[in-house]
Amino acid sequence: MATVDLRSLPVRHAPVRRLVQLFAGLALYGTSMAMQVRGTLGLNPWDVLHDGLTRNIPLSFGAITAVVGAFVLLLWIPLRQRPGLGTVANVVVIAFAVDAALALLPAPAGVAGRIGLMVGGVVLNGVASAAYIGARLGPGPRDGLMTGLAARTGRSLRLVRTGIELTVLSCGWLLGGTVGAGTVLYALAIGPLTQAFLPFLVVRERPVAP
Repeated sequence: MATVDLRSLPVRHAPVRRLVQLFAGLALYGTSMAMQVRGTLGLNPWDVLHDGLTRNIPLSFGAITAVVGAFVLLLWIPLRQRPGLGTVANVVVIAFAVDAALALLPAPAGVAGRIGLMVGGVVLNGVASAAYIGARLGPGPRDGLMTGLAARTGRSLRLVRTGIELTVLSCGWLLGGTVGAGTVLYALAIGPLTQAFLPFLVVRERPVAP
């Protein structure tokens, strides 16, 4: 039997798995947001902004996330960023998921329950982030804004991300958004958590026989 050079074979992109993983990851992401909201011990910077806006605009938390996501996408235009399926899905699925989870999750009665929701929400957010990023179907609006600004300005991703998140955090806090221990925990833990889960969830290209 003749040997086959695997490098010359076509690559299967596992479209079904990638789609399932994308939508599952986004649904879990919205659920993790709702857990942190119900914990009332502090939100991630973007959700502090969303929370602040819901206190001033008569829209649901999910609707506010969709409006902000759409606005951020408009900022992609001068940055010449190209959205993918995952980008659009990010705006729509998370908005529905967070509102659905908020409707189902009761507010905990005690501090222990609130802490559990806060910590569980942050960990689940790390899993969800790794899942939708690992599907490789396009970055979320906020991620694309970060990478686009970094590319246009020549600044490091860490510096640009810090600048964006400090800006939205400040705006959200001024609007009355919830800032607390959960905000600090998220800032310290989300990077390492996502990095830890990503190797298990990234969809790798693999050769298949013709």
